[in-house]
This record gives sequence, C-alpha cells and structure tokens, in this order.
Amino acid sequence: MRLHFQVQGAGFPLILLHGFLGSLNNWRSESKRLGDHYKVYSLDLRNHGSSPHNELMNYDVMSDDVYEFADQHNLTSSFLLGHSMGGKVAMQFATRLPDRIEKLVVVDMAPRAYEPSHRPLLNAMLALDLNRFKSFGEIDKALGAVVAEPAVRQLLLKNVARQSDGKLRWKINVQAIARNYDQLSQAITPRQKFTKPALFIRGGRSNYIQKSDMPLIREIFPRAEIETITGAGHWVHFDAPDEFSNKIIQFLGHP
Repeated sequence: MRLHFQVQGAGFPLILLHGFLGSLNNWRSESKRLGDHYKVYSLDLRNHGSSPHNELMNYDVMSDDVYEFADQHNLTSSFLLGHSMGGKVAMQFATRLPDRIEKLVVVDMAPRAYEPSHRPLLNAMLALDLNRFKSFGEIDKALGAVVAEPAVRQLLLKNVARQSDGKLRWKINVQAIARNYDQLSQAITPRQKFTKPALFIRGGRSNYIQKSDMPLIREIFPRAEIETITGAGHWVHFDAPDEFSNKIIQFLGHP
C-alpha cells in the first residue's frame, strides 16, 4: 500500500504517525519545528486522511504499511514517533523490525489493550448521512448530540471533504474502521523486545499511560524513558507544543 505522506526539512529521517481518526495534518505545526532538525515524513495511515482504503486493518498490516513506505523511500534506518493509535503501530513496527529503527517515541499510549470507548463516536459517524448536510456547521451541530467536546468535533470535521458536485463525504473509511475497531483496541503483539532507546511521553491530565502500565512498557522496551508533560491531556503535542518538541529533540539528538 502506498501511503499518502508529506515531507518537511532535511537530515536524518523521522517518521510521524497520527492517532485514531486523525491524519498527517495533526502534525502540521510539529513537523515544521522538527523539520529544522530532521527530514520529517508525516504519514496518513490506511483508511485515514488521503491514504488508500482497505477492508483489513490491524497493527500487523499497519506496521507492514510503514515498512513498505520505508522501503519505497530507501529509509534503511530512521527515528519513529507515533501518537495514540499511531503509537501502537510504531511499537508493533519496532518490535518486529528493530534494525530499521534507531530510536522510538510513543506519545500517550501503552502496549496494552484498551476499552473500546470510541464505539459510540463511530456509531454516531456511521449514522450521519452526509448527503443531507450543506455545511460543516450543520455536521458539527449534528455531532454535538453525541460528542460534547468541541475540539473532538473539530478533529472529526477534518475528515469531511466537499466533492466537486458540492456534496460532503467522509475522507476516511468509517465503515472499515468501525468493523476493525475491536482489533485496534487490542494490545500489540511484539515479536521481540526493542532494546534500543525509547521515549514514552504521557500527558499529565491523561489516563492513557498509568503507573500500572510501566512494568509492561519496560518489559517490552527495556531502555524506555517515561516522561510526563504536566499540563497536557491526551493530545500532548497540541496542549504543550514547545515542551513536547524540546523533549523530542533532546531525546533524538543528531545522529
């Protein structure tokens, strides 16, 4: 699968993977900051953004997509950073193909299973007939009955596109994502330990990485550093962009 991507900057390659229902646009500000130090490849994962749609979706095939991308661009070695669902893809990749990664960064995600808490959100998206709406504001209002947080609705609206005939449509493959959501909620299936440097960044206001997760993290990633950005929630790179990028640059350095 040929994933859609954008490139920023020059230097040692750094691959960025977005979270659930996100896209490479979620990294727009950070890719500019990090592009001053690295050649940043921001990817759209399968069924997200402008990447191809496919009925199969789990962490094995998604890590295969990243491997195929790396081969297509002759990236024999790189840094890899993933947020949330993208963090699980990054962990899966690193524990399958550790020789292809120099350092790993995982943002607000542990390698364990999570409750499928986004199911109501997916059901709400599936229930919307976008042909009935004329504006993004109308969709936002309709989603408001289920999604209280304006920031989350804005994230979802980034997945809506206007067609040449003026009608609105989902850019993402909502049906395939919903059908595979239970698999996306599961733990990664590591093939081996990743013994190179790894940094786990957690938001101080988020419960995605808990103290009880730390033994499992260090079992699979023995050299893991775990740092907390105090005022940030799950979207750490939005809530504390300067502190976030400084931690990334300090950890990755310049090979």
